[in-house]
Amino acid sequence: MARIRVPQNSFQFGEVSSALTSRTDSPVYKNSAEKVRNFFIRGEGGVIKRPGTKRWYNFASSPAYSSDLRQTVRIEPFIFSDDEQYIIAFSNTQIDIFQISPTDATISKIQTITSQAWLVNTTSKPYLEEYTFAQQGDVMFVCHQTIAPRKITRTSLTTFAVSTFAFETSVDNQHVFQPYYSFQALGVTLSSNATSGSGRTLTTSADYFTSDHVGVYLKIGDAEAEITGFTNATTVTATIYGTLRHQLDNDALKTAEGSGTIQVTHALHGLAVGASIVIDRSGTVGGIAIGNINGTRSITAVVNENVYEFTAGGSATATSSADGGGAPRIATGSATTEWSEQSYSSVRGFPGAVTLHQNRLWFGGTLAQPDGIWGSKTGQYFNFDIGTAEDNDSLDLTANVGEIFTIRHLVSNRDLQVFTTGAELFVQAPTDKPVTPANAQIRRQTPYGSSYVRPTVFDGATLFIQKTGTALREFVFTDAEASYTSVAVSQLAPHLIVDPVQQASIKGALSRSESYDFILNSDGTIAVFYSIRGDQKAGWSLWDTTGKWHSICSVHERLFVASSRDDGSGTTKLFLEEFQVDMPMDFCNQFSASNSVFGSLTSHFSNGAVVKAISGNDYLGEFTISNAEIDASLAKSSVSTGFIGYAFTPLITTLPVDAGVVGGPLTGEPRRVSRVVLDLNSTLAVSVNDKDLVFRNVTDDMSNERIAITGKEEFRVLGYSRDPRVTISQSFPFSLQINGMVMEVSF
Repeated sequence: MARIRVPQNSFQFGEVSSALTSRTDSPVYKNSAEKVRNFFIRGEGGVIKRPGTKRWYNFASSPAYSSDLRQTVRIEPFIFSDDEQYIIAFSNTQIDIFQISPTDATISKIQTITSQAWLVNTTSKPYLEEYTFAQQGDVMFVCHQTIAPRKITRTSLTTFAVSTFAFETSVDNQHVFQPYYSFQALGVTLSSNATSGSGRTLTTSADYFTSDHVGVYLKIGDAEAEITGFTNATTVTATIYGTLRHQLDNDALKTAEGSGTIQVTHALHGLAVGASIVIDRSGTVGGIAIGNINGTRSITAVVNENVYEFTAGGSATATSSADGGGAPRIATGSATTEWSEQSYSSVRGFPGAVTLHQNRLWFGGTLAQPDGIWGSKTGQYFNFDIGTAEDNDSLDLTANVGEIFTIRHLVSNRDLQVFTTGAELFVQAPTDKPVTPANAQIRRQTPYGSSYVRPTVFDGATLFIQKTGTALREFVFTDAEASYTSVAVSQLAPHLIVDPVQQASIKGALSRSESYDFILNSDGTIAVFYSIRGDQKAGWSLWDTTGKWHSICSVHERLFVASSRDDGSGTTKLFLEEFQVDMPMDFCNQFSASNSVFGSLTSHFSNGAVVKAISGNDYLGEFTISNAEIDASLAKSSVSTGFIGYAFTPLITTLPVDAGVVGGPLTGEPRRVSRVVLDLNSTLAVSVNDKDLVFRNVTDDMSNERIAITGKEEFRVLGYSRDPRVTISQSFPFSLQINGMVMEVSF
């Protein structure tokens, strides 16, 4: 019987699709596996067992777990500084705030904010996974298309407050610096029975208003009006702030020789012949006295959208034809098309996307303006006054790329990146210059669309979940094409992307130097993607647990999850947990024992929980908690401390072990893997094809705890197959690191 040794020197591509079982010619085949579960992929090519989780907090019944919701609770980071960090837990009508201690790194709940009616997450309105967030300093902004943006403000080291986002107003309270848009059909006019004051009647030339317009602001020319009452679809009552008046430019009046007709340059006036206007602050022009210009006049002709004429009280001199008149003002309540409505309201919806970029607050995508993008004034996050389009004025943009897509996310990276339901865009500005009203351009790049999962900036790119929920794509600028591309980085392992609900990333943490992205799937598993762009390395693994993971976030180098699991009570509850390298199991903690009896465990578990326990490098066994304790004395006496939790199973299943021999490849031929040599590092227990081994050296003192093995270990296995695989796992919750392996194939 012939034998051949087949090395597996690396797992750098991690878990790949089973559809690759015939691609024995590919480098991917030789450096991947059919399953890589509960492992980190190391930059060197090997794998190391993932850390377990430490249980920090039991949400109990507030909020109560619901199997009908993809997310019952959602956790998000709030980072003020390196030593002032928090976790914000959102649930239906409630916000829980946890503080990370700057001294001992422990987690404690410091506040619960209830009765948040805007924070809706029910089976009929499961909005929690759709909310978007942006945070800087003491303030976090929360957005969704169905609610006015909220502001969560840290008011002290341990206190937070929630308020509705409010735009800045002018000193005289006559202007609200918010975005406006003309929602009316072309040609629809608005008139007022007075130019100022409260209780004024506004009338449109076509049906426009609904009862929901009460409280909404209109911008009429340069003035603003707040609707205070609804009469019918064409008539409302309003308070006009200031006067319905327009400030014209200098020398806006023009006369002709010997004529009393004055031509007025009034940009986008929206007025018609016969409209009544009141002129003041005019100067003389063409020899016509001020008294013959100022006062009430009627429009006699409309030249175009920017120019109209009226007859003055006197005529210009026979030899005078001039431009002048100083800088007059025009007041009128006559019907005009120059009016608009505030962009954000219960009538038009609210922005669904938010970010901070280049010292501006950016909003995007309302129900009525799904492709709208708004940027605040520079350094003034609550002022969206477009002003005169100076460099520091706010921006009001429309992603007019040929199709209307709803903006779901705005991301600050190399550029302001825009992720919509049908395409990926970016706001372009000249090289090395910030975005301004004068230079902002929206460019369409790729055609895939984004899901509600917030994109993550990762390893020089932005990772986003495709709208279909079936792929993770990498939005990255390429110099070769001078544009952005969206490569599917999950192409080799599409089965690991299961309609995700959230993602987070860490850069060099959990005792790892690599960067990892964590995609929380709807089935409660976590798909883990690692990437080292400079070395062109990338790969996948999958993490699972007893129960499900429900939400995930990172706070600098720390990775937190909200889990749903049974603590032994027979009821599924929600818990806040953290991945920690010293935790050998999930839902774990270190407990004290007296003569190997661990007591007072119901502060963590409930009676009836089936747990495993270890002490140092010794496995104590599996126990059922009863009377708040477990007795491990049969396994080892005089145990004083140990870790107790729910064990998880690390697993590697290779692709069919194949090789090329004289006469062709072994593909499809009966063969068996007769011997496996693992290259291990700091490993205490491992199994190969269900053969368990807990390591002890022959020189070990059996009264001392085990010593981890580093080196080569051989396993002999049995069984013929046309597709032989090697399965590496572990039945005991100890350390495990595999650098590579060699498989001997007999045929």
